[in-house]
Amino acid sequence: MKLVVQSRSRSNPIQNLRKSSLEYTMSGGSDSTGSDLCSVDFEIFGYVQGVCFRMYSERKGLSLGLVGWVKNTNKGTVVGQVQGPRHLVNEMKIWLSKEGSPSSRITRAVFKNEKAIPKLELSGFSTRF
Repeated sequence: MKLVVQSRSRSNPIQNLRKSSLEYTMSGGSDSTGSDLCSVDFEIFGYVQGVCFRMYSERKGLSLGLVGWVKNTNKGTVVGQVQGPRHLVNEMKIWLSKEGSPSSRITRAVFKNEKAIPKLELSGFSTRF
């Protein structure tokens, strides 16, 4: 079965995310479009603190139906983890490395520990402190 990601009501994005994740898990989690689940850690460098980068990252992740977290570091970078269907995680990686928040200036994005996962290990998308 193919995963179909549709824009759902904005009234409760967490509930919608859980439903999408459940539908994905029950479908067997893989198809020819590369929708297998994966997880990736990231670190974003540049002018990324004090510009709402975490808030925009959380919103983007939720809008894509991904789960994960994001956090500022003491060295001025933003780190986090994203999980979901591989093609959507790849879309988030592009957004993190090229777009970010409107006022951010991204100089480098590092993605590591990318791996296939059998099921989502997180729920929701949060900002950590």
